Amino acid sequence: MSDFYDSGREQLHGVPWMAAFSVHLQWFAAEDEGRTEEPSEHKIRKAREEGKVARSADVSSSLVLLAGISSIGLMGEYILRTTAEMMVYFLSISTSPNALNGGLMQAFISWLAKITFPVLVVVFVVAILGNVIQVGFLFSAKPITPDFSRIVPRFGKWLSRSFASTEALFNFAKSLVKIAVVGIIGYLNIMGELHRLTQLALTSFFTGVSLISQVAFRILLEAAIAFLAFSAVDYWFQRRQHMESLKMSKQEVKEERKMYEGDPLTRSRLRERMREIMRRTMLKAVPKADVVITNPTHYAVALEYNRALMIAPTVVAKGADIVAQKIREVATENGVPIMENKPLAQALYREVEIGDTIPEKFYDAMSIILAEVYKLNGKAGMAAEREGATAGAAASSGAAG
Repeated sequence: MSDFYDSGREQLHGVPWMAAFSVHLQWFAAEDEGRTEEPSEHKIRKAREEGKVARSADVSSSLVLLAGISSIGLMGEYILRTTAEMMVYFLSISTSPNALNGGLMQAFISWLAKITFPVLVVVFVVAILGNVIQVGFLFSAKPITPDFSRIVPRFGKWLSRSFASTEALFNFAKSLVKIAVVGIIGYLNIMGELHRLTQLALTSFFTGVSLISQVAFRILLEAAIAFLAFSAVDYWFQRRQHMESLKMSKQEVKEERKMYEGDPLTRSRLRERMREIMRRTMLKAVPKADVVITNPTHYAVALEYNRALMIAPTVVAKGADIVAQKIREVATENGVPIMENKPLAQALYREVEIGDTIPEKFYDAMSIILAEVYKLNGKAGMAAEREGATAGAAASSGAAG
């Protein structure tokens, strides 16, 4: 701990003064030793299903306060007018002998609803939005489900969490800052109107009420905006604390991986089996290839080119080391020409997948190799004969037309 404070003291002397207000991430380390791994997606999703999400009550309360104050300010004229009408109504019926028998309570509720209902609707909607913004649309009955294991309280843990934890210290500091900010806002607003406030005894009743209402409204509005800024910091803190509480030990990570992905030995056997199946399927296409380009020992790429069906040579098989050796053996057994070109073999192996045509940048190199192949096996002459026969047939059909 002393090292931590010493390092912090050195930082204050070595960096700008703003470093004094930076938050050290060690404060948020998981309390349980060994929980050093980030939570998995499954654990985060499971915690969300149980209602355990990162949520700051300050965000909702500050939004509700700001929306309530703003709506009162915007609808102030309507509220005052309705209040005046209500007072006139009750004063007018107060002299009636049947006032108490004429549904006085119903009338009072009706007038009260007219005054408060618009503000309550705005506050209710904003309160819901404040939670949706933080956690999205989520409904879980888990937090309100009775848990009999909590009947016996753990006083030691409760005291530690309430008075000696990082969260308790953060909340205490946050409360002090809020009190200080509200005090400063109130002081500045009152001092700004001090001259007018000292003259209230010489003004009319409505002038005094208007002035005090304006000062109080400004104080509340500015305090609500300040609280909203504090709530953003609190939400970051709560999210950080939530992720820390979900951290896992290395053993938990292994157990979860084994549970959802299977035993590692079984997975490796399955992967090896899949590679063997893919290798056999790939090797079946080698006899149909026109040429195999090699490294010559490390890489082998088999290509097929059918001018009638393909726009460019297509990779039908490729492999490295043992697989490359197997491709060369199959090519040799089936009389497929093997051409050595180290740069081309490496480039095709890295950049072209099985079943894809080669990129245009390899056309020149491939044309040279295919010309060599056709020269070796006589395919060029056969292709010329086929082209000549096709041209003659086209000419005769044109003459007959």
